Formats: sequence, C-alpha cells, structure tokens
Amino acid sequence: MSTDKNNKSTKKPDLVVFDEEKQRYDAAFRPYATNVGAPQIKLPNNGTWKSSQIYKANKHLKAKYEAIKAEYDELVKVMEYNELVTNAKFTFEPLIGETYHLYNNAKQEPFLSIIEPNSCNFEYLGSFRLTSDYLWEKVGQSQSQRLVKD
Repeated sequence: MSTDKNNKSTKKPDLVVFDEEKQRYDAAFRPYATNVGAPQIKLPNNGTWKSSQIYKANKHLKAKYEAIKAEYDELVKVMEYNELVTNAKFTFEPLIGETYHLYNNAKQEPFLSIIEPNSCNFEYLGSFRLTSDYLWEKVGQSQSQRLVKD
C-alpha cells in the first residue's frame, strides 16, 4: 500500500470499490453486491438447456442430412435410368411425354420399344417416359400389365 501524498492514486484494499477515473467510491452504483456479506452470485445452470439445444440441433441436422441423402439417391437412380435407356438400342426418335418399354433381346442387349410388355415375349426391364428435361423417368406397370405377366 502506497502512502505517497504527492501521488493522487494510492492503492486501495481489494474490498474497497473505488473508481479511479471518477475519483469516487461507487459500491452503491454497481449492479452487483460488492461486500463480503452479500449473497453469493450463482451462475445459472444451463447444462440442461445446452444439452436440450444440442439434441434439437442434432435432430434437425440429421433430418436435413437424410433429406439431402434421399434426394441424392433419387438423382443417382435417375442418372442410372438415363444411362440404361440412352445406351439401349432404338431406331426412332423418342417424343417427350410418351412412354416406352425397355427389354433385353436374345443377346441380353437392352432395346427400347413402343410395344406393350403384354404383347411380346422379351425380358421386360421397365417402362420409361421422356420428360421435358430430356430425362428418362421410370413409370410403374399398370394393373392390367401385371395381371397379364403373372
């Protein structure tokens, strides 16, 4: 503790609340208690809040990941269908919106045809429609086609 009378700023004990800039005691102006007998300042326990928020964030991120993964899987499937149909043999120009049928010939080579699956004996691979984006979209078999094949 310095007792130099020429020096205006003398060191105060730690329990004394003195503002050096304003040169005044300001314990009464603090938003918190400053004396030893004051109630203890307790930090709130946000452990449960944090773990709850982490759980919610993880659930949200997992759901978003699964949605993106499902979309990716769907794109891969579209790409595989496009590759399969585009590499198949056909001697006509497919029209947008029309449904075509994919078969394997005797040499196990895929070919595209307008002939319905119930009208021929080739190995049926699926029906596809050409979209306006020039992508091949797989079309499910109709009920009548399933009945004839069974």
